[in-house]
This record gives sequence, C-alpha cells and structure tokens, in this order.
Amino acid sequence: MNQLSDAPVALTVPDADRMRELGRRLAALLRPGDLVLLTGELGAGKTTLTRGIGEGLGVRGDVTSPTFVIARVHPSLAGGPPLVHVDAYRLAGGLDEMEDLDLDVALPESVVVVEWGEGRVEELSEDRLHVVIHRGASAEDDTRHVSLTGVGDRWHEAGLEQLAR
Repeated sequence: MNQLSDAPVALTVPDADRMRELGRRLAALLRPGDLVLLTGELGAGKTTLTRGIGEGLGVRGDVTSPTFVIARVHPSLAGGPPLVHVDAYRLAGGLDEMEDLDLDVALPESVVVVEWGEGRVEELSEDRLHVVIHRGASAEDDTRHVSLTGVGDRWHEAGLEQLAR
C-alpha cells in the first residue's frame, strides 16, 4: 500500500551515547525483512545509530561506517537476523548500482540499514522505515533531532511511538 504510518515519531537525542541507546531500543522492534533508510548530514549520527542497532540485534563485529567497502554484513550471535549495513553515499546510480550488492536477496532474512539511501533504494521494499537525523544548532551542540517515519503496513502498528518514551 505504501502508506505512511500514523505520524512521524520525533525525538531529541542529547548525545552519542543516547543515539546508540536509541539504536538498541529500535533493534527490539526490527525483524527480518526490515529496510531502514538513514538520512542526515555528515556527522549527524547515522553510523552511531546503526552501531546501537547492531548491539541490540546481537551481531558479530564492530559496526563501523562502510563508506569505502559500501556494505558490511554482520551475522547474528544471538540467533536473530544478520545486519546488512550499507553506505550509499558514493553510489550515484540509484537502485541499478545497488543491485550489484544483492540487497534484494539479503533483505528477506536480514535487517538492512542504508545510510544515504533516500532516493536510491526505496524500491527494495514497500515497507520501510525512514530515519532523518538533524544536528543541533551549533558545532558544539551534540543534540540531535530524530524523526522516524514508517512507510507501509509493516510499520502501521510497529510501536515506534514507544521510542519517544
């Protein structure tokens, strides 16, 4: 159906530790087949959030920015889905270029998180979660403003609003 969830969930995250915590809490809502698109300027906290998701999913390996390798797969150590972490920043070809990564093959059994994925990978799934992160007012301000918007039936009653508590 490709419809938005009831309303975006807006959060204020005071620092990097809390961004990781948000990722851990978000991981509890994720399941195999979920596509998460992260949008935000350089240094906004996309990889920090993904690191928390990896911790919450109990995956193997340090979750670091895959900028130069484009994608990393982190198998689960806890019997859950693997985390596929993609950085689409250097990819200009949209979904055609992303097809070389076989994300459509990995998606059904994995949680796929794509940094810089907006406008590039939406066609992978009718159901996806868009996470937009904005930096605080100044360079010294560690505060981040995060908006989570579910698209599709999967996210209609997924419980995103509990992340705001």
